[in-house]
Amino acid sequence: MDFLKTLFKSFKRRHMPLRGAPADPPASANVDTEAVTRASTEGDAADEAARRATSDCLDRHWQSVGAVEQDVLGHAISPSFLGGPDWPSTRQAYRIVRRGDSVIIATDGLSDPFDSAPELGNGFEMELFLETGDLAEGTRGAVGDVSPLMRSWAFDVVRTVASTVANAGGIRHQLETYGVLSLELPGASQAPHLTDQIPARFVTEDDCVGVLVGAPIPDFATRLEDMPLSPVTLVPVVLITAAELEHVRVGGRKAREALVEQLTAAGHGHRSRLNRPDLV
Repeated sequence: MDFLKTLFKSFKRRHMPLRGAPADPPASANVDTEAVTRASTEGDAADEAARRATSDCLDRHWQSVGAVEQDVLGHAISPSFLGGPDWPSTRQAYRIVRRGDSVIIATDGLSDPFDSAPELGNGFEMELFLETGDLAEGTRGAVGDVSPLMRSWAFDVVRTVASTVANAGGIRHQLETYGVLSLELPGASQAPHLTDQIPARFVTEDDCVGVLVGAPIPDFATRLEDMPLSPVTLVPVVLITAAELEHVRVGGRKAREALVEQLTAAGHGHRSRLNRPDLV
């Protein structure tokens, strides 16, 4: 059961134009059906080329960060067909990068070109990621086996934040304005693998888990300028404690920015660590 709270209800999802068959012409009109078919085929080929170039660019970048698993976490049927939030394309996947003793779970599809509308750029122009070394036994998976990570608290968090971002139609402008955002994920006790894997001090009395989105900045490049259609930013998602979430609730932007500074100064940075102390 998804546990998400959309904090961006005021931001409407963009409506993307679709490439379809032309309207029926007047009876007297002459239609070059071969030209129409050729244009449609060429458009489909261009869309596919942009998607492949996007995937290749992401793959090259993540390979510079760590050991990229060949397989991704995905769905047999796209959630967008089942009433879930729409990503730029029907592909909704998660890439796994192993980095020393930590694992990165990253969205793979939020920056896909919009289906049949590549002129709008590389999707939401962002991908989310969470890095942690604190995974429950049996959920890390051996090299070459990514499926156990679907049973991890980290996947629950990334999946839910991705749903929030998709429901908002992307959050690039909010990140540009505020630098770092905070999200509350309500109904934590109903999440498949969350509250049985993280300490109770990460869950508020009203059953919420909090995250920072956009900071602290990681120790690797996050701006991909060589995407085929438009630049893409890799955006960190960082788990915070219940006490820190309460502090942010009261203090707003200044409290968020102060918490980012404290995480950085304490050496935790963008990594989500379950054994660290409260910083407020």
